Amino acid sequence: MRFSVSGMRTDYPRSVLAPAYVSVCLLLLCPREVIAPAGSEPWLCQPAPRCGDKIYNPLEQCCYNDAIVSLSETRQCGPHCTFWPCFELCCLDSFGLTNDFVVKLKVQGVNSQCHSSPISSKCESRRHFP
Repeated sequence: MRFSVSGMRTDYPRSVLAPAYVSVCLLLLCPREVIAPAGSEPWLCQPAPRCGDKIYNPLEQCCYNDAIVSLSETRQCGPHCTFWPCFELCCLDSFGLTNDFVVKLKVQGVNSQCHSSPISSKCESRRHFP
């Protein structure tokens, strides 16, 4: 197949033109909408995790008391105990006159609360601030 256009290669073999022609025809005949199974939306179209009005990266951060904190950040629980706010809850466990603190695990995908979360450890047996 030979065309006469100045400055351009015009002697393309049919083995190159046939697949290109078929591809163009298929694109013109296919529907304009993307047909995909339900629930298979791309990640970029998913709502981004928010903390208040700010977006955060859940692979590196979490939302704790309307503040974005690093996954490795620790906070104080009671007078001498630490906990990871992205993964644990600091819970007051008081009986009578004593105020003891207990660290409980956050359950993924659930709005974890102290009364329903499993105990991780009592603060007396955990790492302490110096």
